[in-house]
Amino acid sequence: MQTPLSKTNTYVAGVDEVGIGPLAGPVLACAVILDPSQPIQGLGDSKGISEKRRQTLSDEIKARALSVSIGRASVEEIDRFNVLQASHLAMRRAVEGLKPRPHHVLVDGNKVPEFGVPAEAIVQGDKTVPAISAASIVAKVARDAELVAMAERYPEYGFESHKGYPTAKHRRALKRLGPCPEHRRSYAPVQAALAQHSERGVE
Repeated sequence: MQTPLSKTNTYVAGVDEVGIGPLAGPVLACAVILDPSQPIQGLGDSKGISEKRRQTLSDEIKARALSVSIGRASVEEIDRFNVLQASHLAMRRAVEGLKPRPHHVLVDGNKVPEFGVPAEAIVQGDKTVPAISAASIVAKVARDAELVAMAERYPEYGFESHKGYPTAKHRRALKRLGPCPEHRRSYAPVQAALAQHSERGVE
């Protein structure tokens, strides 16, 4: 496994994002520089960890890492740029918020945004690189919290349960109610619901 701090005292950040697939809400990215003197047990792909354990690990990462930074891209930015470019924007914002500034960045996946420092993509890095695993966990917990808060503003959609992903429950609500302001207008199911409700004179 690659370590976040090399023998030459080079700070290495792990970066991951969450929120590519949902029909609503922002994309969030997290960048983490772990402290080798304070190893954290149980890191891994956030999707394979229970919600309760993710929250515990997120708190531990924030307390013990050298630096943790969250970046986000709004629904408006997703619709304006497309979700891939918006996710890269969120990643850059996350890395820019790190102190100390990393010398190298490891990104989960197969595409690397421009960070202004050397970077590499690692497929399934959230399973094999501790710093990326830590980033995936913090990003997931942070975005889930945002969607729970969103559910309080738009209770009819059930965001607290599906977190904006296109579940059957979400699709039914979208078809019945039409999009709310947090839905991504550039996504086909949202466009279809918008068109349907426009025909009815709702929007």
